[in-house]
Amino acid sequence: MKKFLRGFIYAWQGLTYAFSTQINFRVHSFCILITVTAGFCFDLNTNEWLWILASMALVFISELFNTAIEVLTDLVSPGYHRQAGIVKDLASGAVLLAALFAFITGLFIFIPKII
Repeated sequence: MKKFLRGFIYAWQGLTYAFSTQINFRVHSFCILITVTAGFCFDLNTNEWLWILASMALVFISELFNTAIEVLTDLVSPGYHRQAGIVKDLASGAVLLAALFAFITGLFIFIPKII
């Protein structure tokens, strides 16, 4: 049980590392704060909240994987290597797609409420 609970501490340390070292993670956090505030202001229904929450989770998860891949790539390939750069580009491309999905989802949900 002690090992199980320690896992939560390690997970929290990972989130703290991402927030303190990755500007994009902080930007996404700020965007999520704005989105959640807007969600309460526009009184989203359950289905809308589920789409918003799924989008937020997707962006955060992809950003965490991107950070992990970047750290691991820097560890195994400290100097410049073309393939290491490709790996990092692919990981950041996944974050970009997740963020675009979240943005488009937000447009579908919030534009009708604004209009």
